[in-house]
Formats: sequence, structure tokens, C-alpha cells
Amino acid sequence: MHDLLPRAVVRTAAWCAVVLLVSGVAAVGIWLCVTFKTAVTPVLLALLGTALLGPLYRRLVAAKVNASLAAGLTCAAVVAVVGGAGYIVVTALIDSGDQIVASLKQAAKSFTAHFGAAGTSLDDLATNAKDLLGRFGSTAASGVLSGISVVGELIATAVLALLLVFFFLRDSGRAITALHALAPRGRGETLEAMARRAFEAVEGFMRGTTVIAFIDAVCITVGLLVLRVPGAVGLGALVFVGAYIPYLGAFISGAVAVLVALADRGFAIALWALGVVLAVQLLEGHVLQPMIQSRTVQMHPAVILLAITAGASVAGILGMLLAVPVTAAAFGVLTELRARYG
Repeated sequence: MHDLLPRAVVRTAAWCAVVLLVSGVAAVGIWLCVTFKTAVTPVLLALLGTALLGPLYRRLVAAKVNASLAAGLTCAAVVAVVGGAGYIVVTALIDSGDQIVASLKQAAKSFTAHFGAAGTSLDDLATNAKDLLGRFGSTAASGVLSGISVVGELIATAVLALLLVFFFLRDSGRAITALHALAPRGRGETLEAMARRAFEAVEGFMRGTTVIAFIDAVCITVGLLVLRVPGAVGLGALVFVGAYIPYLGAFISGAVAVLVALADRGFAIALWALGVVLAVQLLEGHVLQPMIQSRTVQMHPAVILLAITAGASVAGILGMLLAVPVTAAAFGVLTELRARYG
């Protein structure tokens, strides 16, 4: 049969078999992750935290600090920083949430006067925003014993992820040794190189995204404060959080800022706010991204959007947050394989 078929057909069939095999393995892997998401979620979050905190831990170890003490100090630092940042973000959003919703309702009324039904729909959405969020929260909590159980589960996940960050930082050398021990003969170095390349991609993405998110949030907050747009600090916090979902998060947070400016300060100020948002996005796309993330895996925007969509379909908001780092790690592995085997 092999001799009867052209060589091109045989090669195509072989590649189809490989694609089907890889797709099947990936599907089983995703199914296992979704089935055991209670255990998988802390591990993935811990890997992201380890990637973000790795440089600080290595600096402490280079300064002759004991590995366990260095990992403990790093975890304490992340609790202080994340706790403080989370408090600032949540407080800003709570303090300015009503003002932002009111401004969105006013913007909806303006749209209604000019665009009819489209504006009416936006007005209804803004009016019922709190009710929708409340219903969504109660629906989500109905699958658990109570809302307190949901909070407890989130706290348990965060604590477990933090403990895993400690062990991942402290025992990274042992993990490499175990990888060599489990690898088939002669493949230890290849697996180590692939793992290092994947982790470096995630590390670069997390570090670069955090820096870019902070710069974006500060620039947009300053611009909105100069324009005297209400809820500027809350909108800046929204920009910072949204930056961890590339493209989509920036688009949504920027659109909210422009709508709030339109409702409270008029069309001219809204145009200035739009100019500020676009200027910051241009600064990010043409200066910050190439300069800060030049050492990470560069992915086409279409690939990022597809990854975010796939992540959202699998695991909702958490999937959207994890999709790009996971894709970056996969690209890192492919880059290493291509460098070794062409």
C-alpha cells in the first residue's frame, strides 16, 4: 500500500496522524485539568507567582541568604505587595463604583437621544448592572453551600498557591534533578532546556505585563485626573487589572473610561480621554512591549485573541488570565525544539 501511494500523500497522512495524536493528548490534558480544577488551579497560580518572584528569590540567594529563608522572605513580600495593591484596587473600585455606574447611565441616555434602541439597551444594562452582578453572584454561590463557602474556597486556594510558591522557589534545583532522573536515557538535557525555555517565557510575560500594566494605569489615571473625569483612580485600577488580559482588557477598560468622560464632562472631554487612552495604547504597543518584553516569546495578536477565547470557553475568567502565559510556555517549548531539531 505504501508503494502504491505518492510520497506526498504518505507524508500528509503521517502529519495528519501526528496532529490527531497531539490533539487527542491535549484534549485529555484539558479534560483532566477541568476535572481536577480544585487541585490544578493553585498549581497554575503558583507557577505564575514563581515566575514573577523568581528574580527576587535569586537575588536573595546570590546575597548568601539561606534558600528556605529567601523563599520565605519572597512569599512575605508578595503577601505585602499583593495585599496592599489589592486593597488599593478594591477600595478605589468600591469608592468610585457608584459614580462610574451613574456616569455610564448618563452616557446611555445620551446615546438613546442619538441612536435610539442601541442607547436604550445600554441604559438598561447600566441600570441593572448591580442586579445582574448580584444574580450572577448568587447563581455562582448556589453550587456551593453558601457565599461564605465560596470565600473560604478562594482563601484556601490562595493559601495553597502561596505555599506551593514557597516550595517551587526553594526546591527548583531538586525539580531539575528529578526531571533528569525521570527522563529517558540521553533526553534529560533536552527536557531541562524545554522546561527552562517555557518557564523563562512565562517569567518574562508576567514581569513585563506587570510593569506595563502599572505604567498604563498611572498614565491613564494622570490623564483622567487632569481632565477631571470622575472616578479616575478607580478607572486606573480597572486598567491595571484589565492589562493582564491582553488587548481585550485594555479595550474594555479604555471604553469605560471614555464613556464616563462623555457622560460627566461632555463630548469634548470624552475626545480628550479617548486621545489619552489611544496615546497610552500606542506607547504600550510601540515602545513598552518591544522594550520590556523583548526577551519573551513574541506572539501574533491573532494567536493571543484565539488563546483568550479558548481559555474563556474552558475556564471562564480564570482561563482568560491563564491562557496567554500557557500559550507563551508552549511557544517557548516549540522554539527550543525548533532550535534543536530544525
